[in-house]
Amino acid sequence: MAKVKVEFQDIALAFGKTQVLRDIDLVIEPGEFFALLGPSGSGKSTLLRVLAGFARPQAGRVLVDGKDISAVPPWQRDIGMVFQNYALWPHMSVRANVAFGLEERRLPRDMIKRKVAAALELVGLQEFAARRPSQLSGGQQQRVALARTIAIEPKVLLLDEPLSNLDAKLRVHMRTELLALQRKLGVTTIFVTHDQEEALSISDRVAVLDAGVIQQVGTPLELFDRPANRFIANFVGTVNMFAGTLRPGADGMVFESAALGALSLRGAPAAAAGEVEIAFRPHVVTLAEAGAALDGGLIWLKGSIAGREFLGEFIRYVVKVGTTEIITDQAHYTEAHTFAPGEAVNLGIQPAQIRLLAA
Repeated sequence: MAKVKVEFQDIALAFGKTQVLRDIDLVIEPGEFFALLGPSGSGKSTLLRVLAGFARPQAGRVLVDGKDISAVPPWQRDIGMVFQNYALWPHMSVRANVAFGLEERRLPRDMIKRKVAAALELVGLQEFAARRPSQLSGGQQQRVALARTIAIEPKVLLLDEPLSNLDAKLRVHMRTELLALQRKLGVTTIFVTHDQEEALSISDRVAVLDAGVIQQVGTPLELFDRPANRFIANFVGTVNMFAGTLRPGADGMVFESAALGALSLRGAPAAAAGEVEIAFRPHVVTLAEAGAALDGGLIWLKGSIAGREFLGEFIRYVVKVGTTEIITDQAHYTEAHTFAPGEAVNLGIQPAQIRLLAA
């Protein structure tokens, strides 16, 4: 399959008085596995439908491989879409479902047979060709929907919440399969999800939307480590966030807040003085027993364990510090020390891991 570029230029779309998409400018590179991530109602599925031709924006253009397809009807766009509910014909066999799009294109019977066989082999369902969708598991049905779409060899592959109907373990397995299949085909792929783990684990890049506006575009690492604003910091992963004032100090900048007092941010990224918010992830926070020797390179606060949650690979603690609470994730291993609710602790934050966001 050819690798093509997809471009959204100044896309705006409203349903009545409700503005769903606002000034969307986005370039998806040839062969990318690209995610549209955001909460319900953020506009991500609508943007996918604009590309597919199922929604018409009031302003802007959509380009595929440099050609404006804004006025092209959906069936002539050469774009394949896998829907959230798979949209399989229940009365047809797997083979007939995969052949459907090819038959609609009036291809020769021998060519249809070859393409169906190749698509089923690609998703590992050759032996299930004669079954009906109701005789398959959720993961197998999803692969049938994929096979039906890739059989027509689209220029762009669209996936709308493709894993949402699967159980947790199968979702992890299928996202790995999805990525492997996409790499094998090389087709430009855009998928919609509200699941941040799903988006971060397999995407080349991600666009995060909120209220119809793109908040940030970047690699998964960029979004997680360098959030552009408060929304991204809160939506992508778990975060501790506090509002306060940044001012110069003897050893660099000092952050002052009612919740945490004055913190010397030596080693933290440079920023201008004024009203800011600091953000740091739970896994960069260290816990130490009261009275233990403390690493001088960390910012230390005194607190007590307000709660804990065992999550397998780590234990998530809620630590009460003054009048506020800080979340910290501590790696779990056999015979590791655990802190009890109510226990006094020292809480250390790595200054270089603190992000400063405009208030």
